[in-house]
Amino acid sequence: MNKPIIIVILMAGWLQAAGQNDLLDLLDKESEAKTDYTTATFKTTRLINGHSIEHVAGGVLDLRISHRFGLVNSGLYEFFGLDQATTRIGLDYGINNRWMVGIGRSTYEKQLDGFMKYKLLRQASGNKNMPVTVSALGAMVYKTQKFDNPSRENFQSSHLYYTFQVMVARKFNESISFQVMPTVNHYNLVPGTTLSNDLFALGAGGRIKITKRITINAEYYYQLPGYKFSDTQNSVGIGVDIETGGHVFQLYFTNSTGMTERTFISETTGDFLKGDVHFGFCISRVFTLKDPRK
Repeated sequence: MNKPIIIVILMAGWLQAAGQNDLLDLLDKESEAKTDYTTATFKTTRLINGHSIEHVAGGVLDLRISHRFGLVNSGLYEFFGLDQATTRIGLDYGINNRWMVGIGRSTYEKQLDGFMKYKLLRQASGNKNMPVTVSALGAMVYKTQKFDNPSRENFQSSHLYYTFQVMVARKFNESISFQVMPTVNHYNLVPGTTLSNDLFALGAGGRIKITKRITINAEYYYQLPGYKFSDTQNSVGIGVDIETGGHVFQLYFTNSTGMTERTFISETTGDFLKGDVHFGFCISRVFTLKDPRK
């Protein structure tokens, strides 16, 4: 083979190798500059009773039907709680990927509720490093049940309750996520002149992923001493999330009867360790009303 041809072949090989190295360097730089946001910290927007940091996507409507039976330890006469039940039907909507709103109606105390949830920070790595995801929740409940003593002067504002909550969560790996939830419930009217109108609690919860579609969840709300009703218990919940296409089924056990923040955080009376447990489930079905790509 002629020397010029050999030289041309060697130069072409060298140029090709150099070009590949430059391309790899460029890809490495782009990879370093990219921000990877954490997704699917939890399977749905609720842990058990309370919210998770998850949001429905922008333009997506989430229909949630929650059903909670009576106490399991009520015995055979009440068919272990299945003869009694409370229900909440709710609609959650994603205004965008950070902001969602929702409304609901509960049979328990005939409550109407609404909330707004906004994602302040997102867990991320890469160009931007953020160790946790943070969401803020503001909720309001109006109890439409008649006043206990209708003969006295009553004000409709006495049936209004407010909740303010911050959720801080971290997804440690594909299987384990954890969340804390400092919360305050405000009562316009409390049963007694010495009680505070603001009741404080600290919640904690998490999930363990068993399979691609099944997780085990747990949740606990600790009421701060001095900011709770004397005859109440801390709310406990343990459950399973099962994802099937567009549906998410939640099956759980909890000592809380109500399904709004005011009722399950501040007004739970059942003792979980003594068997005052309700079995319940929630069915979630999402509908895309607006293409999120637009």
